[in-house]
Amino acid sequence: MTRAIYLKAGGGYDNIFLADQEISDPKTNEVQVRLHASSLNYHDYAVVSGIWGPTEQRIPMADGAGEVIKVGGAVKELKVGDHVCTTFFPGWLDGAPNVKGFETVPGDGIDGYAREIVNLPTGSLTSAPNQWTHEQSATLTTAGLTAWRALFEDYNLTEKHTVLIQGTGGVSIFALQFAKSIGAKVIATTSSDEKIEKLKALGVDYCINYKQNSKWSEEVLSFTKGRGVDLVIEVGGPETLNESINSVKVAGHISVIGILSGLQGNLDFVNALLKQVTLQGILVGSRAHQERMIAYINQTKLFPIIDRVFDLEDIVSAFQYQETNQHFGKICLKI
Repeated sequence: MTRAIYLKAGGGYDNIFLADQEISDPKTNEVQVRLHASSLNYHDYAVVSGIWGPTEQRIPMADGAGEVIKVGGAVKELKVGDHVCTTFFPGWLDGAPNVKGFETVPGDGIDGYAREIVNLPTGSLTSAPNQWTHEQSATLTTAGLTAWRALFEDYNLTEKHTVLIQGTGGVSIFALQFAKSIGAKVIATTSSDEKIEKLKALGVDYCINYKQNSKWSEEVLSFTKGRGVDLVIEVGGPETLNESINSVKVAGHISVIGILSGLQGNLDFVNALLKQVTLQGILVGSRAHQERMIAYINQTKLFPIIDRVFDLEDIVSAFQYQETNQHFGKICLKI
């Protein structure tokens, strides 16, 4: 027997409970992983809080990291003791996107990683970065990979480019770190002067307090001498997209990633057309993307920014802390 967090159909904090779970030996093509950490993302929050809760009882959390403790007879690529990360889309191994929505995503359409032990096929895992803790590795499955894909898979970011990031959540901070690691310029918007100081410490070239200036695109254009940025990491959604269009250069690229401000809004269609911008919807990435990201991390010795770590049993407190928007970087669960 092992322990797991369960979420009743429909979600909601009152519908979370801890219970025992039976665990069998792994199948011939599977490995058994002792999970040690997970991390919180907006998607997990939406599921757990009930914004879009599961249609049936579910083990939540899309991110997982841990250690292989048993190996099926046909498994060659992993061995007992290996440190591993889970993947967001278990069926998207490589190539162009082949999934729509969250039906196959752990913690949503299928059971996730708020548990101690899980059996998984090797295609649902990658090796973890060298020298990273389990908590650090658990930040990669959703946030790290989304930022990586936006910068390097769907765009070819170089040191000649300027990137605009929004806020200080997991995707934005990873995008900042990846962009600075190759020498690109980074502009960041945030809600407080305290966070501005933290962003500057990570190398941000220009910071904007959007609470003090809702038309922050004016500052972006001023800093770029009227040209605009090459790439926007758009996590705000409807209420920030038009400012992002104003901020990007002619024929620039906007990676549409988040919906933090809601689901509906008014697109400045004429401006998007006149500026000939590319709006690229991004939903995490493939296993091959994750393998390339981790190879890059191992080369650059990059480490994630973790704000706080909660015990698995305190999962509700972790999400309530996420709701405050006080975090800088990732919030993790220790399992």
